[in-house]
Amino acid sequence: MTGSRVVEAVRLAGYVYGCTVGWVWGGLLSRGRIERRGRLWVFRGMPGWAYPRGGVCVGHCFLTGDGRIDDRLIAHESVHERQWRRYGFLMPVLYALAGRDALRNRFEIEAGLEDGNYLPRRRRAGQG
Repeated sequence: MTGSRVVEAVRLAGYVYGCTVGWVWGGLLSRGRIERRGRLWVFRGMPGWAYPRGGVCVGHCFLTGDGRIDDRLIAHESVHERQWRRYGFLMPVLYALAGRDALRNRFEIEAGLEDGNYLPRRRRAGQG
């Protein structure tokens, strides 16, 4: 197996591990609706102590309470899902090293601070 294949296998294993943790965590603690939104599985009704801020993306699982989930938030969390696919096992470590300040965290900036409700949302072209 070549070095790049090993890296790809480890990255994929980390993503699958994250998805498994998300499903177990969400499956045990969610008291709300579970739905698929694109590549994401959204687990609603999580207790507040089980996730930071407005929710957390673990693999392809978005774990949250009962707050408003709109298309822009799903777009934001979908970027985090792609980050999990890209970094695998390293995602939680890299995210933690990026810091708790969302305005300076490169993962939150990449996902979109407005869409993630870290900044007031401006109207987009075509929105009523």
